[in-house]
Parts: sequence; structure tokens; C-alpha cells
Amino acid sequence: MNTVSVSVTMASPTLSSRVGMRASWDTQQMLRYNPNAPRKLKKNNHTSQTPPPTVTLTASTTRTINTISDLLKRPTQGETVKTDDLYLGYEQWLPSPPKVQKPRSVFNAASLAYLGDCIYELYARRHFLFPPLSMEEYNDRVTAVVRCEAQDALLQKLLHDNCLTEQERNVIRWGKNINSAKTRTKKRAGAAVYNRASSLETLVGYLYLTNLKRLEEIMQKLGFCTDSSIQLTLDEANTIKQFASPVLGRQAQ
Repeated sequence: MNTVSVSVTMASPTLSSRVGMRASWDTQQMLRYNPNAPRKLKKNNHTSQTPPPTVTLTASTTRTINTISDLLKRPTQGETVKTDDLYLGYEQWLPSPPKVQKPRSVFNAASLAYLGDCIYELYARRHFLFPPLSMEEYNDRVTAVVRCEAQDALLQKLLHDNCLTEQERNVIRWGKNINSAKTRTKKRAGAAVYNRASSLETLVGYLYLTNLKRLEEIMQKLGFCTDSSIQLTLDEANTIKQFASPVLGRQAQ
């Protein structure tokens, strides 16, 4: 910022005056306006924090939650064994996320929802991997939990149980403002349900880039199997060993 002073002298037969003016201009190039950049919130001087709003579950939402919960329950019949801390011989089953310190400054909400959609479905596919099923049953079960109606019900369950931090709630609100074209899914479920489902995907994408441990906790609260040392039936454990042994043998060579 440069500043210049200009002095002007005015003279007349009866009055002589001197007027001083200051002008300034910015010599630095201005950044382009980014409508998706997070807004700078004013600091709240109040020390007391307001509690999060309570969410009341409707009867239809409760039925959807119960249906999804029953679908995500693993069978407990037969003898169970506890596997080691590895998942199919690997310490981490998710692909390593790119290193992004401030995702909200780099990506918009639609980008994080696009990423979260993939990660959410990956959790669903892993959950139904054992016991082995037919391809049609795999698709039916995964489709049932990745539908926007199911995602909306699970999100409302998180809000009702008060499981989210204030920062995560801000990400949820940010994800609800995604502008998307009219699709068959949006027309079928309605704009409100579709936007809430997109906000859950935005949160999943955000946590995948920032905090994998917290993402595991959230997905576990939703009912997905996340721990690599889950209780498996004896047949499932033998299937894992048969699958993992050739893979580990090739890696050792």
C-alpha cells in the first residue's frame, strides 16, 4: 500500500487557504474471488458454548435406521476366533490419503463429497466381504446402505446421539450447500434427503484427508466393521488365512 500527500493552495482577494489531501492505492495484485473458500467467522467473546441442537428422529427415520442396523449385524453363530492386528496381512487397509493440511482451503465441498462417496462405499464393500456371498447379494446389500435415504438416516443417528464435534458439524453444514444438477436419485429421494446424504459424504472425505483414526470411530458408530481384529467365525478365519498366505508368500520372495 502506497500513500501520497498532495497540497493545494487556494488564493483569493479576500481569503487565502491551504488544503491538504491524502490518497492511497494498492500496488499488490488482488486474489481472485473463491466462492467455495471458508468464511472467516467472527470471534465470539462469550466463554460459554451453546449446546448442539437436539435432533428428533421421525418414525420413518427410526425404521430406516433399524433396517440398516439389522443389515450390518454380523452373524454370531458358530465358534469365534480373534485374528491378529493385521487385515489380510496389511497394517492399513485403506489407501494412503494425500497430504493436505487444510482441505477446506484446497477443495470445495463437492470434491470432498466425491471422495467421501468412494470411501463410504469401500467401507460397505469390506463389511459384507465375509462370509462370501453371490455377486447379486453383494450388490443388493451394498446398494441398501449406500443409498441416500440410508446415509440420511445414519447421519441423523449421529446427530441424535451427539457424536460429532463442533468442527465436524461445521463440515456437515458446509456439505449441505452443494449445488448439484437434478438427477434421478435427487428426484426420487427429494432435495433435502439428497443434500443431507451429500453432507455425510463430505464429512467422510474430510476425515479421510485429516484424521483416519477419527474416521474409523465414526464408521464404527454407524455400524461398519472397522477393527482388523474383529470377531470372526472359524470358517471365515480359515478363509482369510487361505487368501492371505499366497499373497504374503509372494511378497516375501
